[in-house]
Amino acid sequence: MDIIEKNDSPPEFLSPPLQALFFEKKGNWERAHRIVQRYEDKDCCWVHAFLHRKEGDIPNSRYWYARAGKEAGEDFEAEWRSIALSLLGR
Repeated sequence: MDIIEKNDSPPEFLSPPLQALFFEKKGNWERAHRIVQRYEDKDCCWVHAFLHRKEGDIPNSRYWYARAGKEAGEDFEAEWRSIALSLLGR
């Protein structure tokens, strides 16, 4: 998480869903949402679902989880970490 704490912007080499997770962790939900709503791949749909769940818009998050083929995670921190590790592992 050092990279997030020390920087205002994500590294350029990060994929859009990882960039969105970066901004979400920085507290910039709007910017994170703007990034993922431009794409419809499963990774962006997964992050999109997470963002809406965190926002409290559960019906919308269910839609995006279904599009991603995923289910809501445990607590928010654990789910954020699971998504990030999965995306970094590719």
